[in-house]
Amino acid sequence: MLSVANLQAAYGESQVLFDVNLEIRDGEVVTLMGRNGMGKTTTVRCIMGLLTPRGGAIQFEGVATAGLAPERIARLGAGLVPEGRQIFSTLKVRENLVATASNRLKRSDPWTLDRVYALFPRLKERSEQVAGTLSGGEQQMLAVGRALMTNPRLLILDEATEGLAPVIRTEIWHCIEHLKREGQSILLIDKNLSVLKRLADRHYIVEKGRTVWIGSGSDMDRDSDRVQAYVGL
Repeated sequence: MLSVANLQAAYGESQVLFDVNLEIRDGEVVTLMGRNGMGKTTTVRCIMGLLTPRGGAIQFEGVATAGLAPERIARLGAGLVPEGRQIFSTLKVRENLVATASNRLKRSDPWTLDRVYALFPRLKERSEQVAGTLSGGEQQMLAVGRALMTNPRLLILDEATEGLAPVIRTEIWHCIEHLKREGQSILLIDKNLSVLKRLADRHYIVEKGRTVWIGSGSDMDRDSDRVQAYVGL
């Protein structure tokens, strides 16, 4: 579904990515890990077309996407839950969910308001509330729900549970587990190593803009010292 090969990227003259590689197959949950500032979000920005790569290749659903506009990539089926949530703070919860809703890929069981409300009952309770007045955890639920309403083939969550209260983190993880059972392909960035190890099919670690480790959860256990050195947790 997604292939990133030898990805390079820069902000102006400052090169950030030097050789990032990852692959996601249909129905997989894959993590992208590493310490802060190592290139995770920049990789996501390149995948989503928010930053034009300097080198390497990105293919999504067989289409070379490097240089395509973000809306073209979204129409191919990529949905982003960005770091910092970036909800439409002046719109109501329901308005956030329907603003970009679509089923361009003609899913037979599309995400609808009712399905999102079933996944996150708290959003239904606050359907007519202005989104900017929600708690941080509720805003994260809204950001996930908004991405799902685009019916993505690939859901990308950048810092899925960062800064959230433990009870809300648990709710978000339950949601991701539910999506995995439904066969949703997911690229996941987070720092909760124990949950990621259990949840994901494969893990990629980036260090200073390079992919330095790839493996499964069992590989992570066998190579725990090296993994800990890279992720710093």
